Amino acid sequence: MRHEIEKAEPLSMTSTTDANATTPGGHSEYGELRAELATLTTEAFRPELAEIDRLDTLEIARIMNGEDRTVPTAVAARLPEIAAAIDATAARMARGGRLIYAGAGTPGRLGILDASECPPTFNTDPSEVIGLIAGGPSAIITAVEGAEDSKELAAADLDALDLTPDDTVVGISASGRTPYAVGAVEHARRKGALTIGLSCNADSALGAASEHPLEIVVGAELLTGSTRLKAGTAQKLVLNMLSTITMIRLGKTYGNLMVDVRASNEKLRARSRRIVALATGASDEEIEAALAATDGEVKNAILTILGRVDGPTAATLLSASDGHLRAALAAAPRTT
Repeated sequence: MRHEIEKAEPLSMTSTTDANATTPGGHSEYGELRAELATLTTEAFRPELAEIDRLDTLEIARIMNGEDRTVPTAVAARLPEIAAAIDATAARMARGGRLIYAGAGTPGRLGILDASECPPTFNTDPSEVIGLIAGGPSAIITAVEGAEDSKELAAADLDALDLTPDDTVVGISASGRTPYAVGAVEHARRKGALTIGLSCNADSALGAASEHPLEIVVGAELLTGSTRLKAGTAQKLVLNMLSTITMIRLGKTYGNLMVDVRASNEKLRARSRRIVALATGASDEEIEAALAATDGEVKNAILTILGRVDGPTAATLLSASDGHLRAALAAAPRTT
């Protein structure tokens, strides 16, 4: 969505010739990189928004909201590619592989956010879904100078995880050119791991390096080059799909219920009882008895009620069904 803003007076912009500014030695210090950035959709300047700071707050909010509404459409255009990447990821995770996100700055933080939500939501081990950020954990809060420019750093971070062919590495970069993200998928591919490249520019270096390029082109940002906006939103939507649908494929849900939820606080303990109730229609007394018999495991408790089995039998059936509740229910002995 584009917005025209009446200009009260011209906004002074940096001259385009500045991109070719030279150092005393006669060579452009950043000219090549600046020229590359100028070709990226995510870095494009929007002249129709050059006077946005003159608008009132409500109008700016309306413009931002209009911009954000275009993001789901851009994601929808890539759903077949996203689905293929998810199926490939789930197949490897079913064999014991891990889902590993790698990015710098905002993309790295988004990967860490998604990874950190998997243990409480799906009862995964923290080692199963991992977020790597250029510069290490301190870069979550404070930028680490030069870290995103190093392919070697990405390779070292992956080597520290003892990468295997059953792992999936998702490089995340709005521009699609960030060396850390590109280096991560290049190294992962050499190691035989599945590679996915999530970017917001077409024909990106990240996409070219990946087996599954997911290029969600959301267009130029409201603030020139501020890719934490539409690009960040698009990345979050795709990461939601990657982790959530992969976990659905792995049997971490029963219908739309989070039956592998980890009840680590009072709210989640209450939610776990509600999930058992929704799945079974059982009374509070039955629910408490089932949870007590299964050490609080929601999925097992549901199986004891619906399958009319005891706690140990429920655990055995789920193990034989690779954790898939529907399959375990189908295998439960029938009683008359």
